[in-house]
Amino acid sequence: MHSTRFAALTVSVVLLSSLGSAQARGQLQPRFGAPVPGLTATELARFNTGKTEGFDHAFQAAEGLGPIMNDVSCQICHADPASGGGSTKAVTRFGIAPSGPNGFDPLDGSGPSGLSLGGSLQQALAINPTCLEVVPTIAGGFPVDANIEIHRVTPPAFGAGLVESIDDADILYWEANPPHPWITGYVHMLHPAEDPFGPLRAGRFGWKAQEATVMSFSSGASLNELGITNDFAMTENKPNGDAAKLAACDTVAEPEDVADGFGFRRIDRMTDFQRFLGVAPQMPKSGMTGETLFTSIGCADCHVATAYTTKTVGVEAALAGKQIKPYSDFLLHDIGTGDGIVQGAATGDVFRTVPLWGLKSRISSGLFHDGRGVDLSDTIDQHLGEASTARSAFQALSAGDQQKVLDFLGSLGQMEFDVDNSHVVDAIDWLSLQPSFTGPGSFFTPDSPTAIADVDQDGDFDLVDFGYMQRAHTN
Repeated sequence: MHSTRFAALTVSVVLLSSLGSAQARGQLQPRFGAPVPGLTATELARFNTGKTEGFDHAFQAAEGLGPIMNDVSCQICHADPASGGGSTKAVTRFGIAPSGPNGFDPLDGSGPSGLSLGGSLQQALAINPTCLEVVPTIAGGFPVDANIEIHRVTPPAFGAGLVESIDDADILYWEANPPHPWITGYVHMLHPAEDPFGPLRAGRFGWKAQEATVMSFSSGASLNELGITNDFAMTENKPNGDAAKLAACDTVAEPEDVADGFGFRRIDRMTDFQRFLGVAPQMPKSGMTGETLFTSIGCADCHVATAYTTKTVGVEAALAGKQIKPYSDFLLHDIGTGDGIVQGAATGDVFRTVPLWGLKSRISSGLFHDGRGVDLSDTIDQHLGEASTARSAFQALSAGDQQKVLDFLGSLGQMEFDVDNSHVVDAIDWLSLQPSFTGPGSFFTPDSPTAIADVDQDGDFDLVDFGYMQRAHTN
């Protein structure tokens, strides 16, 4: 009976609510894995081809895969809830902790020991078992023990092109204007891989903000995660630093990533997909009491709730002049969760402020770099260091106000009408929302669970909103 009424309402919307259909047209937020709105036909083709020929492409040894790697495609690690997302799949980093006058040793030949043992990222797979890389230990026949061994789960890439389009000055602003004396975050300035002799850029990608551009991220990941050398990363990783093993296992000349018949390398394809990848949905889009509390207790000191406006010069038109709210200052902060690994100017005690958009989709994967945050409350409780004041302020809230903050965080990554968080709008969602189908009028606020159906945010779930639901159900 419920499905029959859903069908009847679908007809009603088509026949009786042409105004609602017109308002609904083009207004739904992109779903996870969808492109940013407004791409030209050429850009959309680049996005789609970037997905199939770059990001989702499963490499073979004959294409240069390995000889050591962490998987065979970007998509395997960036899969949840769609291509471009994150996952629970973790990579291992290792090294020797600082001791006395000696700083962190990544065991790549640049550290105090001078030893090059393949650090600090372990490539856990190999095309040939004889070349498999392991974490160095004396028991395993190495001259030293790597006494730091940590794991990092895969972060998502949603909205990467829009983040890349944030002006460096807007990130540097937060470093120069900290909201409190105890907020001491700093920008990770570095040279992009594609412009190594050009001006320094503000890092914004990766757990340590170690990449400033999508191309740099693609190039580095192609080499380090897939074992595919490219024009910006020509030196193949040696299994635990063993040149003889590399020579025996690597049979494809560098660079392994070469242009196809259309002039595009795989890293170009990977970059196109990520650059045009849309942001995660947020529902309701504004007005929740929890966001006001989130800001007032100090969470927004680092997870800034102020919208960025992307640059208008030097970026694709579809990415230019857009207002986005990643909920991050993109600075490096010490909040007591450091993993001891040094990457460039990022010391072992700091991490980039993780953007919170899309947060709801990541909860099941575990939060923080290593997935240790099992839920939102637990993750907040583990914020220390620069975040201690905000943590204490959250803990001082009433239980009801704490829940409002958690509800707001749960809106980040919430799709319209998706009651069961399945990333699909179907009859099951309609069964949950049907009792609230009423209006027009003003029956609930953005804090109501039913607000995920109030697309036009006028306080009801009426035929106009149902027009949106029809489109969400059939898309």
